[in-house]
Amino acid sequence: MRTLFRFSFLFLLSISCKKKQENSNPLSVMYLAPQKIEYATGFTIQNYKDYKKIKVTTPWPDAKQDLIYILHPKGTKRPFYSDNALFIEVPVERVVVSSTTDIPMLEYMNLEDRLVGFPHTNYISSEKTRALIDKGKVKELGKEYNLNTEVVLELSPEMIIGFSATGDTKAYDLIQKTGIPVVMNGSWMEKHPLGRAEWIKFIAAFFGKETIAEDIFQNIKNSYNKAVTLAKNIKKSPTVVSGSMFKDIWYIPGGDSFIAQFLKDANTTYLWADNNDAGSLTLNFESVLEKGQNADLWIGAGNSKSLEELKAQNHRYEAFDAFKNKTVYSYSLKTGAKEGLIYYELGPMRPDLILKDIIKIAHPELLNDYQPYFFEKLN
Repeated sequence: MRTLFRFSFLFLLSISCKKKQENSNPLSVMYLAPQKIEYATGFTIQNYKDYKKIKVTTPWPDAKQDLIYILHPKGTKRPFYSDNALFIEVPVERVVVSSTTDIPMLEYMNLEDRLVGFPHTNYISSEKTRALIDKGKVKELGKEYNLNTEVVLELSPEMIIGFSATGDTKAYDLIQKTGIPVVMNGSWMEKHPLGRAEWIKFIAAFFGKETIAEDIFQNIKNSYNKAVTLAKNIKKSPTVVSGSMFKDIWYIPGGDSFIAQFLKDANTTYLWADNNDAGSLTLNFESVLEKGQNADLWIGAGNSKSLEELKAQNHRYEAFDAFKNKTVYSYSLKTGAKEGLIYYELGPMRPDLILKDIIKIAHPELLNDYQPYFFEKLN
């Protein structure tokens, strides 16, 4: 009898432990590690014991409402019910992204093998992801605003990371009705370069890579701030003009834009720094010439690959001192195998390299052994 009681007790104990272990398994797969945000202003993360609440506050200009995503481990029930939130089981194993800026973030976290589809794959420059495209592991999905729904459904992604410049999400809404969740990445709306890079934490949360994303970001942040400190005490601050003409309009970075922040942190005098616009200013040629004709440097001169090509676009560029002195710099010379611009793809993830490039241009004596990564002088 005592033996039977002991056996029953041990059997019940083992069942209890097994149930407890089964209940905790999903949490052991996805740790839901706490995250904090330092520079990014477009999203927030609230950490709870068994789920995360991510709120995207600026997915596009003049967004009328926040986008709310509730992340909970696979195998667990929704922590609560809400008509205003999108529930996503994590970690995600198969993903579609729609911006090249997402590619480096996936690669830095060794997640490129989770990518199954992308619109306009020719835009992707990274050799690692291009190899996956060539092997047929990443499928072409057409245009980002008109994804090939049939191919998307065949790929069966567990999530799509989208973006919208205008708030038009019709293509995404159509896919989401099939049960595939779509989350919106608003990193391009950030004013501070490090704010853009910090969106790696947003992506990491869906894959259970919070810890590695934090390490990556801290390394980039430290590299960036070290460069800021290096340039801070230099007395010489060269004047800068930026942007270029498109048809009859000169698009130039606003004084509150992330590009203006780069120029400020590199200890240059950006001639439109007193403007409060976070986007691009639309000016006529005469107003830019009046203010920027004598600028020491012209940084970010559109997509021209030489001074002759720049001149061919608009012969009046010759009137600028920077053109005459051959101190015009462009980020368009470095491209991938399919002519995608590496600056657009990797730049948001590596603001420290962009900043060092500009410091090298403005204060070459500070970085003797550094070779610019994105920017090159036009000859």
